[in-house]
Amino acid sequence: MGTRPRERGEIVLAAAIVMIVVQLVWKFGLVRRTYFRQDDFTFIARGLEQELSWDYLMRVDYGHLVPGPFAVHWAMGRLGVYNDVLAHAITIGLQAAAGLALLWLLKLLFGARPAILVPLGLYLLTPMTISSLSWWAVVIETLPFQVALPMALGSQVLHARTGRFRYAVATAGWAVLGMVFYVKAPFILVLAFVLTVGWLPRARRRPAWLLYLAVIAVYAAVFFRQLFTSVQLTNDTVRPALPDPAVAASFAWKLLSGSFVPAALGGPWRWHPITEDYAIAATPPAPMWAALGVAAVAVAASLVYRRRAWLAWLTLLAYFVLADVVPVMIGRVAQLGPDLGGMELRYVSSTAVVLALVVGLAFIPVQGEERPWLRPPPRLRHAWIPLAAAVAAGSVWSVTAYARLPLGEHVRSYVETGRLALQRAPAGAVILDAHVPARVVEPQFFYDYARVSKVLGPLAADRPLTWARRLSGPLPNPLAFDPEGRLRPVSVEGLTIPQRGGCTPVPGRETRFPLPLPMPRGEWTVQIGYLNPAATRLAVRLGGAEETVPAAKDFGWTFATVTGGGAELVVRTVDGGTACVGEIRVGVPRPARHGTPTPLQPVTAGRR
Repeated sequence: MGTRPRERGEIVLAAAIVMIVVQLVWKFGLVRRTYFRQDDFTFIARGLEQELSWDYLMRVDYGHLVPGPFAVHWAMGRLGVYNDVLAHAITIGLQAAAGLALLWLLKLLFGARPAILVPLGLYLLTPMTISSLSWWAVVIETLPFQVALPMALGSQVLHARTGRFRYAVATAGWAVLGMVFYVKAPFILVLAFVLTVGWLPRARRRPAWLLYLAVIAVYAAVFFRQLFTSVQLTNDTVRPALPDPAVAASFAWKLLSGSFVPAALGGPWRWHPITEDYAIAATPPAPMWAALGVAAVAVAASLVYRRRAWLAWLTLLAYFVLADVVPVMIGRVAQLGPDLGGMELRYVSSTAVVLALVVGLAFIPVQGEERPWLRPPPRLRHAWIPLAAAVAAGSVWSVTAYARLPLGEHVRSYVETGRLALQRAPAGAVILDAHVPARVVEPQFFYDYARVSKVLGPLAADRPLTWARRLSGPLPNPLAFDPEGRLRPVSVEGLTIPQRGGCTPVPGRETRFPLPLPMPRGEWTVQIGYLNPAATRLAVRLGGAEETVPAAKDFGWTFATVTGGGAELVVRTVDGGTACVGEIRVGVPRPARHGTPTPLQPVTAGRR
């Protein structure tokens, strides 16, 4: 009889390990289809450009002090540039570590009883973390935090029960590790304080609290110094500002009612794709209100029976407001708007581990807790099973719906096609440094880091290629990337000025070429064909400043990029000689639609 509790505990732990392994296999089916996206390319490009220095690591990127991820991006760029296999292995490894860390914490707090499988299963299944798993930059910030938080709290439990200061040092160490990777990590030590005061009241606290306070103070000093001095991609510094109160309230409500609560109960059930490889929650109104009702009933039930359940739910609410709502409210909600920002599950993905802990504290007595119940709980030991089954079924439905997205398929195809195109490009080729498609990197957000030289250039760092943002001079065969990642000859699309009789002599005085239609003011590329008796230089003007470019001897063409507009193009030689100008094109350089692409077909996932 004395061995039965131990045997039951071993069975519980074995079941928990099986649950963790099964969810890893399940989630790997989604993770392996993901690829780098958006600012992933920017972070890897920045890592390749810079040394592993203090300035590089400690730059605050729009409110995020993340030296750990910056170090990982720096290494990633040197381990295959876009090594998605390595990224997937790290993702699954961190997910496994997070599940095991939470299991360890639950076992320490509540013992190896079957009840701990419920909060563990909630964390393993919740769709709250799914969209984050499809974005590498989010993975490498949030998953280390989800490992560090339960490890720190577990160490704090050991410190509270034994009084050994080395466990307090371990708590601080895990918190610091979390701070290296994620801006929300200082809340780990706040949670340690609440957990100790609420459920471990006999702990000897003062030395530990002084240590934790010192850690938070040092972090805050470093964070705010870097926050107000780090230069962003917009070449300015951060100026935090509170949004309009109505916008802030709308965002907080939508994040709670449309994202957090439904996802905690298996939602959002439906997704709204914002790109081919990512989606935000699109919780239907009826399930949203049903989820809010179920959550209210669950909270009320715990408050009726469980002592200090109020503290558990208050902790979750405070964490949600301070860690999930306030940072976005200060930094991004003005740009995103309450609707888009409020349905963004990655803002609450890391809260999944806090939710699991709070659910445990609200319903399961802590080991050694005196008088855990306000009144005897009802003898309905299995009443939670239908709710758990419904949440599990909803979670599987929601994750399956998200997995129907193309995920990284199209972006991977673009990058791998570009890799092959650069391998086959002729040595010394001039490539137009235009922006990549917005589905790969959005130029509106990432500026120069959305150019092909930044995204695809690292794949051919050892090749003698020239990247040109503006076409200038007699370039024989400039190339440009098409939307699929293939290289094609450049074609200037716009207006054409044909020449009668072959070519028009252009002396040192201005020669005017009327345009078929007036050109609006802007930056335009001019392609001029010529047949010259000797090399010369041409001055080209379109209602603005002149641009001077060389024109070689014999037959060829030269390019000039001019700023201006009007109904005529003015050309002259600048050295007193005479050029013979042929066909002129004025417009925008693009990949030629009918030019032979390299490679002939885009690379697909099955042909890698």
